[in-house]
Amino acid sequence: METVSQSSRKRMTGAERREQLIQIGRTLFAEKGFDGTSVEEIAASAKVSKPVVYEHFGGKEGIYAVVIDREMQRLLSLVTQALSASHALVKLERAALALLQYIEESSEGFRILVRDSHAASGTGTFASLISDIASQVEDVLADEFKERGYDPDLAPMYAQMLVGMTALTGQWWLDVRKPRREDVAAHLVNLSWHGLTGLDPAPALTPGSRGLVLAPMPEVRTARPNERESKELEKARERKLKKQEKLRREQEKQRERELKGQQKALREQEKQREREQRELARQRERETR
Repeated sequence: METVSQSSRKRMTGAERREQLIQIGRTLFAEKGFDGTSVEEIAASAKVSKPVVYEHFGGKEGIYAVVIDREMQRLLSLVTQALSASHALVKLERAALALLQYIEESSEGFRILVRDSHAASGTGTFASLISDIASQVEDVLADEFKERGYDPDLAPMYAQMLVGMTALTGQWWLDVRKPRREDVAAHLVNLSWHGLTGLDPAPALTPGSRGLVLAPMPEVRTARPNERESKELEKARERKLKKQEKLRREQEKQRERELKGQQKALREQEKQREREQRELARQRERETR
């Protein structure tokens, strides 16, 4: 008969374990970033061995890619829904509110998105997400520009300006959280909408700024090191190279240990399957007697 303690420690299904690792990875990536998070930390937080993480995702890169994709889809869905309004002013209001709502409800996700995305995420970067949103805003502005007599070919540039301004304000608000979400959105729309309605069809710089070229900073010349200093610099470079080589070897050993652990786990799984198959065969044999 199964005891209470045994039933409380029932093994998770594959889907449950996968989701648990994703949520743990999401929290750690938001707190420490991709490079600051290790497979060891993810496994320890989930109370599993590292091979379990490798089995489900192949490493932290796999978890990171899933997290990035989920967050991008969630934010893009909110903004796309907001831009479905009929009036241009309402679209701007709802788009600003959608971004701030996402930041408020998914702070960890936003922190992950605004970091420099790791190569493992492919095109899943905050910059590409902003570009997707700007493309939708561009369509809105193009129609407005035509109605107001502005050059619709400039809509892509203005879309990047508007979305970039909103995104940077969102990054700032992520930490300060003042004023309220609705107030921040109202001020964003106030600046962008009144700026658009008062656009000069043919803007130009003032005469004093046209053709202005700033002088480059003067080159800082350092004194040439003497013979003793040169030797010290050479020794420092050698020490640095030795440390880098030592670190490289340690990383290589660590990768080998992780690979062996993964291979061992796979062998154990295979043995377990074989034992289960043999037991099933013996059971069938007994049933046929």
